[in-house]
Amino acid sequence: MVILSFDHLDVNLRRSVERSPDALVYSFAGRTVTYAQFDAMVSRFSGALYGLGLRQGDGLAIIMPNSDAFLLAYHGAFRNGMYCVPMNPLYTPNEILFMLKDSGVKAVVAPAQLASMAGALDAMLPGLKLIAVGADKVPEGIYRFEDLIAHAPMESVDYHPTLNNEDTAVILYTSGTTGAPKGAMLSHRNLSSNAMTAGEYLDYSERDRVVTVLPIFHVFSLTVCVNTSIFKGAQMLLLARFSPLETLALIQDQRATIFAGVPTMYNFMMQAAGDTSYDLGSLRYCLSGGAGMPVAVMEAFEKRFDVRILEGYGLSEASPVTAFTPVDGRPRKVGSIGISVPLVEQKVFDENDNEVPVGEIGELVVRGPNVMKGYLHRPEETQQVLRGGWLHTGDLARMDEDGYFYIVDRKKDMILVGGFNVYPREVEEVLFHMDGIVEVAVIGAPNDEYGEEVVAFIVRNDERLDEAAIREYCKENLAKYKQPKRYIFTNELPKNMTGKVMRRELRESVAK
Repeated sequence: MVILSFDHLDVNLRRSVERSPDALVYSFAGRTVTYAQFDAMVSRFSGALYGLGLRQGDGLAIIMPNSDAFLLAYHGAFRNGMYCVPMNPLYTPNEILFMLKDSGVKAVVAPAQLASMAGALDAMLPGLKLIAVGADKVPEGIYRFEDLIAHAPMESVDYHPTLNNEDTAVILYTSGTTGAPKGAMLSHRNLSSNAMTAGEYLDYSERDRVVTVLPIFHVFSLTVCVNTSIFKGAQMLLLARFSPLETLALIQDQRATIFAGVPTMYNFMMQAAGDTSYDLGSLRYCLSGGAGMPVAVMEAFEKRFDVRILEGYGLSEASPVTAFTPVDGRPRKVGSIGISVPLVEQKVFDENDNEVPVGEIGELVVRGPNVMKGYLHRPEETQQVLRGGWLHTGDLARMDEDGYFYIVDRKKDMILVGGFNVYPREVEEVLFHMDGIVEVAVIGAPNDEYGEEVVAFIVRNDERLDEAAIREYCKENLAKYKQPKRYIFTNELPKNMTGKVMRRELRESVAK
């Protein structure tokens, strides 16, 4: 592997522009854009941000689905010396407001539909600048993204922030077991090192065409599809949202070479294809992450389309990639997340943070240049999760004699819905605020389409409180994928002698 310095993400873009200005950086909605063209638009948006009074160290929230506007906002912010806070546009207003306030951003880029939040934003966060994408007209005080790009100077203004790879680049919010979302601070060094590692390990090149349909507000796509592609000068085949048939057609028609997805995507694509023949022979790799890939799905997809799926492991706090299936000729071991990627070290520790022998189960810990700076405003939690210089993942794992890792169990109570993490405590906190609910416990149950679904066990003191009312309440306060699929009313929750809810019994009851 070639050892390179870990540069600021904007430096990575500039280098790819210098190497191949006429190469395509992305295609989207029928448009193709070269690296040189993209670089010019990035400078324009950077200049527009400067014109709005935004400076180095300020934050920009990007609440967008996959789009070229997302990419421009992302790199325009970096060129202006700012950090980005990508957010899922499916979050509820309350979730968005919390993250905006906690992250301290000075501006927001969002679809025109979210302009309706302008009043609430101004009331809670005076001075926050709202930039609307795709709006024909905007109320006074809101800026049109398209106008900013069109009217900004072709070259960046006479403002050249000192770019430091230790500066915070991205803050990603990940819900914790305490319920409140935590902002994982990732530096340019963290993200750039992981992009370099993924690019070298998977041998990305300017000839690659990377299907970018995973949400790029999620760290898996942000690193493997966006940062790595730009680091290596590859082309992104950008899709706004996932459609199984559209994705299959794109791979076939555009001769895509790399596809990254979560396990449910592979399952949906296989089912949607039916008996129709698709030529996916251009793919060098399919990459899977976000959740464990069921062996049956992997084998069926590989047989159906004659492609190879490489399974990996990672987490937001590690930028995210820490392990991948070997690509150097070593065997693939079914059920394994693979081996540690270059520059990243993984071990398995016991409860006293001592390394366990090969084959024994313990907590997977990670260290390397990809590991986050810490959690924003949470020094105690940062110290706990990074104790001893290792990132403690909370996942139980074992390592075999060949250095392959196996995840034995996920974080204790986390639920994985279509590749998205749902933490029971966060859902419980919302339900606890509803009148008539005295106890609630949330668990995950198997779901054929999404891997798992959210199930809420509820003890109520008002029989008039029905499922319809609770569903409506959750729609207003939780993103769609976090909303319980099933509600089970019960007289009491099973508890042990200390009063702790016995979630295992609840899981067993829904599995019967």
